[in-house]
Amino acid sequence: MSLAFDEFGRPFIIIKEQGAKTRVRGIEAQKANIQAAKSVARTLRSSLGPKGMDKILQSGDGEITITNDGATILQEMEVEHQIGKLLVELSQSQDYEIGDGTTGVVVLAGSLLEQAEVLLDRGIHPLRIAEGYEMAAKVAVAELSRVSEKFEFSPDDIEPLVRTCMTTLSSKIVNRCKREMAEICVQAVMAVADLERKDVNLDLIKVEGKVGGKLEDTVLVNGIILDKDISHPQMDKEIKDAKIAILTCPFEPPKPKTKHKIDIDTVEKYEELRAQEEKYFKDMVKQCKDSGATLVICQWGFDDEANHMLMHEKLPAIRWVGGVELELIAIATGGRIVPRFQELAPEKLGTAGLVKEVAFGTTKDRMIVIEDCAASKAVTVFVRGGNKMMIDETKRSLHDAICVARNLVRSNAIVYGGGSAEIACGIAVEEAADRVPGVEQYAMRAFAEALDAVPTALAENSGLPPIETVAKVKSAQLKTKNPHLGVDCKETGTDDMKTQGVFETLIGKQQQMLLATQVVKLILKIDDVITAGRYD
Repeated sequence: MSLAFDEFGRPFIIIKEQGAKTRVRGIEAQKANIQAAKSVARTLRSSLGPKGMDKILQSGDGEITITNDGATILQEMEVEHQIGKLLVELSQSQDYEIGDGTTGVVVLAGSLLEQAEVLLDRGIHPLRIAEGYEMAAKVAVAELSRVSEKFEFSPDDIEPLVRTCMTTLSSKIVNRCKREMAEICVQAVMAVADLERKDVNLDLIKVEGKVGGKLEDTVLVNGIILDKDISHPQMDKEIKDAKIAILTCPFEPPKPKTKHKIDIDTVEKYEELRAQEEKYFKDMVKQCKDSGATLVICQWGFDDEANHMLMHEKLPAIRWVGGVELELIAIATGGRIVPRFQELAPEKLGTAGLVKEVAFGTTKDRMIVIEDCAASKAVTVFVRGGNKMMIDETKRSLHDAICVARNLVRSNAIVYGGGSAEIACGIAVEEAADRVPGVEQYAMRAFAEALDAVPTALAENSGLPPIETVAKVKSAQLKTKNPHLGVDCKETGTDDMKTQGVFETLIGKQQQMLLATQVVKLILKIDDVITAGRYD
């Protein structure tokens, strides 16, 4: 709609013709939605399992990411279809809640929709399919609890945790040194875990990376690492029993809030202004010194004059430290973040056993290490690698493993991997379907068949004949009543995942099934897609 004027100056309104709305209804809408979700799930299918393939993703600005993490792939793909976006959110919610299993949950959802399509063609109402899936999901979750095992661990015996983290890292780029990486992740979690409350504060575990060195050089630092350096080359590079002032106020003279202008027309006025500025700097440095601080960490920068004065007063300083890092330092050292110099006091200072600057390689890259923090045991996993992409993917892999270890501290129940849990659940759902009199039994059998998608994908990605392998394992499970039999992806000679030591967390697997079922139910209930037309 726009306003125009005729030759006599009289206004009139032009109403533009609205772009035609596109509308898809009924079974076509459901089929279109299922097709979109299937194509997204198919993208991730080849990334599942220890021999899953990686994807290379190039963003609009040319940045490249190489990963096989489901949540990262979908996030970087920039899916535009509204149903495709639901699957992106599905993998993200699995990532936020559990941290692992982001690929599996999307593959399962895609498989459930594939089976639903067959049922829709047979004339079964979408809501009856959704109800059948809900019933099947309850049976599957109960079966997971039945086949799960609890294992005991303690700060002295962390081997069970390490083996579970190794299962997570098997499918990652770091699998050649998964044992060392798993140990680092478990030690990091145990360092900050509150075993009485069964809780882990992940904010206290920082994962920092630096290009250079090799993957095996990755270490766990009992403290915080900052990618910064001491602000002046002549300041002390090592401070023992540091008293840390954590500031969010800049080392500079105060500025008026309004627009201002200073006219300096004589040398005396300039000297007076310079002396006043110097006094401001001296007062700031004196307030830091009087509080008893031996190290200043500032959120903002400061100019050369302030830097020189701090060096002259033998007060080392670190500048341009981010807000998140400041908060972590405050939590770990027991200090308070101070917004004004006037509020500095000895009781607001943080304490650390040792703060030192370390240099790497020939590039003179420097980092600050804050160790033996007083208030809480903050730790940093320091990742090394040949290039930035390798470090980024290693960080994502370690995040998954740390989340798995945290989940086990919260709930120490495990199920066995290799698709064994899915096959056991599929058998239980099929048995339960025989006892359901209504149309829902077809949906329950479809759910059981959809669960086979995970072991089938594992076998396919490992270069094994998928149908033959899954059929053999399923038949062995039915004969022996052993729910630990799965797909032997590593070709070790045994299908028993307990013997192979392939574990997954119970809560992670249950969450996968519940989330996938919820999203599929949501998609099946959509029968009308209206896309608003656009103006030319």
